[in-house]
Amino acid sequence: MSGVPDQNIHPVATGLAAKTVEKHQGQQPLVFYAGWFCPFVQRTWITLEEKGIPYQYVEVNPYKKEKHFLEINPKGLVPAIEYKGKALYESLVLSELLEEEFPNHTPNVLPKDPVERAYARIWIDYVAKSILPWNMRLIQAQEADKQKDALDELNKALRTFAEKIKGPYFLGEQFSLVDIAIVPWVVRDYIITENRGFSREGVSPKWKQYADLVEKRDSVLNTQSDKEYYAEIYGRYLRDEAQSELAKAIRAGKPIP
Repeated sequence: MSGVPDQNIHPVATGLAAKTVEKHQGQQPLVFYAGWFCPFVQRTWITLEEKGIPYQYVEVNPYKKEKHFLEINPKGLVPAIEYKGKALYESLVLSELLEEEFPNHTPNVLPKDPVERAYARIWIDYVAKSILPWNMRLIQAQEADKQKDALDELNKALRTFAEKIKGPYFLGEQFSLVDIAIVPWVVRDYIITENRGFSREGVSPKWKQYADLVEKRDSVLNTQSDKEYYAEIYGRYLRDEAQSELAKAIRAGKPIP
């Protein structure tokens, strides 16, 4: 398939995610603008579902944005939230907002102790700066040597993360924003398993145990579409002809999967 990758994107969520969307069509003070395919969107969506916060789900094609969405959010980024007359965005910022604005909605996704909260933020930052870039480079890499280098670095970064998992979740018994920060890429790792030689076992037994656990969390399953539709999108990025469009999307800060 040639052309701009977004032209034929599936328009709506499928599978369990579609059922979740259906439950959140009524008007609410908090409006959640989302793109079903985007892992950054899934972070905020998981937080909403974990905490049981009422919200209205609005699907946005990030490449064909409606007028109202651009009026409230000129950057046009998803995920975004419209709340109390303000438009807010950035997945982890939104997740922290939800934690702070809705303290009576539990479970909490960040520790209450300031020192523990700071520790969590360190590892959230590690996911953003040390894991996700290598994941994307592995997807982008076309030459065998570049794929190997990216795979080695991704495995190394994941192994470092895994060594700090207290169990069963990263911070211990409580599923937290550290887990939320990384789990959308866990549920999509079958793409690099099938196309780039990645394996959970190849990282470490501890990583595999953790990954197998977090992907089965209800809030993760209920915000996940059918794999075939993710594979369709990623297939475009894995081919040579998609690389120029992928690079443009990255530079523009578009919410690519």
